[in-house]
Amino acid sequence: MNTIEETQFGVNKLILGDNLEILRNIESESVDLIYLDPPFFSNRNYEVIWGDQGEVRSFQDRWAGGVDHYIAWLKERVVEMYRVLKTTGSIFLHCDWHANAYIRVEILDKLFGKSNFRNEIVWCYKTTLKVSSHHLGRDHDSIFVYAKSKDFLIHPDQNDYPPSENTLKRWGKYADADGFVSNKHFAGSASTIINTDDESKGFNIKHGVPRDVWEIAHLAGNNPEKIGYPTQKPFALLERIIKMASNEGDLVLDPFMGGGTTIAVADKLNRKWVGIDQSAMAVKVTELRLHQQTDLFTSIYANSYVLQLHKYDYDALCNKDAFEFENWIIGQFGGVPRGKKGGDAGVDGKAADGAPIQVKRSESVGVNVVKNFFVSAKQFDKTAFEKNVAASQPVGYIIAFSFGKGAVQEVARLKNQENVVISLVPVDSIIPVSKKPSISFEVREIDRRADGIREIEIAARGESPSGVEFYSWDFAYNDAEGFKPSVVMNKDGVQCREFKAGVYHVAVKAVDNDGLESIETIKLKVNGAVEQVK
Repeated sequence: MNTIEETQFGVNKLILGDNLEILRNIESESVDLIYLDPPFFSNRNYEVIWGDQGEVRSFQDRWAGGVDHYIAWLKERVVEMYRVLKTTGSIFLHCDWHANAYIRVEILDKLFGKSNFRNEIVWCYKTTLKVSSHHLGRDHDSIFVYAKSKDFLIHPDQNDYPPSENTLKRWGKYADADGFVSNKHFAGSASTIINTDDESKGFNIKHGVPRDVWEIAHLAGNNPEKIGYPTQKPFALLERIIKMASNEGDLVLDPFMGGGTTIAVADKLNRKWVGIDQSAMAVKVTELRLHQQTDLFTSIYANSYVLQLHKYDYDALCNKDAFEFENWIIGQFGGVPRGKKGGDAGVDGKAADGAPIQVKRSESVGVNVVKNFFVSAKQFDKTAFEKNVAASQPVGYIIAFSFGKGAVQEVARLKNQENVVISLVPVDSIIPVSKKPSISFEVREIDRRADGIREIEIAARGESPSGVEFYSWDFAYNDAEGFKPSVVMNKDGVQCREFKAGVYHVAVKAVDNDGLESIETIKLKVNGAVEQVK
């Protein structure tokens, strides 16, 4: 995982941002399967789940008008999804009764065509509903399935449905020893069966005929899958979709990532994946879920992904390989790096206007750097140097995290006395940079039982310029395995646990509103008393 993102598409990615803008930068016909669970048209504030700035902005955008505005908001995003979907791909759009008719008629039929409608899957979750005198209990959602062409990929749903006696009587004579029927389908009436060359459309009569009503329970309050995300979808639901409509190695896209179930399932099933969300919290919680399941499942992708945030971690950039950093930041500046180590005579690349660039991965760059770069810029291209001096244009650019007083004064002197313009470019004027949270602890014994067990409260306090949004906890931390959260999302930073006598390593991760994070660990020694060991 790397906070400096790779530019090519196709790597597993968690992306923070407006999915419309991100979709526009995805290559056409590159995605095999799209599952989206957009915010429902319910006009209720519970849609703001994480409560961070990105999610609130998105909520306000959706509700600037009525249902027509909502459909327009969703449609322009589905337009881009249609474009990035392969001809063999399919889209599964999850919605409910509030706007499902509008979505099907005004968006999916118009973009994909009525002939490419495949199914309306009814997810029946049997929740306990309030009794109403105005309507029947509402205990299902709709998932509209559309293909991009007749060549779409589909695997027969292999979930167990008891076959009827009629099914066994009609199809049994065509089945092999394992119950599989191929090269057959109905024609005209249900009593007429003809041959077909398409073996991929076969099915197993022992499983019965796949249905479009899926009875999968909602996640109950004590379900171990639950992470505290109110509209979290069950693992089983996404597992069924991804198995049915993709192969191993295919690319799965979820542009409304939410609690990250699609990404967690795709990763488990050895698919490539891209998840997008406007909420920094959604992105970070999804990342934590990937970490949480790496020791539960064998995954070829879990440790190979790119995290793209609105802001870059200052410490991560400062600790990056110097050569890699200078090439990357020059590209972000719109220039072209020289791409070689050493022997560059103080020039690391060229700007869009052809002027030389020097990169210093440091703070408070001093006067000597400016003086030396002045010489390097003149030698780099003497004709261009003199032309820029005559036009009062920059003869070169120095990129660094910050500049000292001496460097600033020398640049001013060169401009005033020699008409030479050297531009000092702070890194945070090119890319948004922020410092990750700091964390402190308070440990307090709540209760001491006769059997020696201690109830201990651990309070973590995070400080961040953008505000700490949530904490995650690992109560069995070790360096070899890394951070494996036993508590994925905790808003107040306080945990009460019972500890037997022994030594414990506890790690807490604080995530701020920009998606930046810090991990701090404490060592607790529990015996006659509770001691925090340094």
